[in-house]
Amino acid sequence: MNPSLSIYENLGGEQTLHKLVESFYPRVQSHPLIGPLFPQDISDVMEKQYMFLSQFFGGPSLYSDEFGHPMMRARHLPFPITEQHAKAWLHCMDEALIDIGVEEELHHFVIKRLSGPAHHFVNTES
Repeated sequence: MNPSLSIYENLGGEQTLHKLVESFYPRVQSHPLIGPLFPQDISDVMEKQYMFLSQFFGGPSLYSDEFGHPMMRARHLPFPITEQHAKAWLHCMDEALIDIGVEEELHHFVIKRLSGPAHHFVNTES
């Protein structure tokens, strides 16, 4: 991991982020806890996730350019999200990072960076 580069650049940019999202969402859809929160046709969700992660990791501001400020907590409020949901989401991301071969130091950094938002979305205890 090169600390002088953004996470986006360290991951390998657009191509790697697409691979990450493509590896991540089948795991999400098949997860018994979080899968039911997502629509059957997940292509729009995947594209938005790609756009958000690009921006969140220091790449192009694709999400804001298209949809305005992310306001991710507000966008997730309609869905009951518990600590278990956040952990399941992070577990799916962890597996996807392994699947696409992200080196260990960067992998841990990415999970740590995503842990804050994942737990920030928690809006219910059960």
